[in-house]
Amino acid sequence: MTKQEFVAEVAKRSQLTGRDAGKAVDAFLETITDTLRGGGDVAFTGFGKFQTQERKARMGVNPRNPTEKVHIPAARVPKFSAGSALKSAVKGG
Repeated sequence: MTKQEFVAEVAKRSQLTGRDAGKAVDAFLETITDTLRGGGDVAFTGFGKFQTQERKARMGVNPRNPTEKVHIPAARVPKFSAGSALKSAVKGG
């Protein structure tokens, strides 16, 4: 599902205009992004939790030249953990 399809589905289910649904989806995504950028977590009970995780620096391999080693720097990356209700819904079909 693309973002446009998602916005259309939100508009249909919430009886909002397409423009208002687009603004709501954009605000939702911006809020999550800003919270994670600031080091916080966003949790939706039953759905899941958005958080950041620290990844240590490590050595990797250049895929074009497997004999060449490359240094991959430490980074903070986003992580999503699915909640129990979401897991059950997906598992149950």
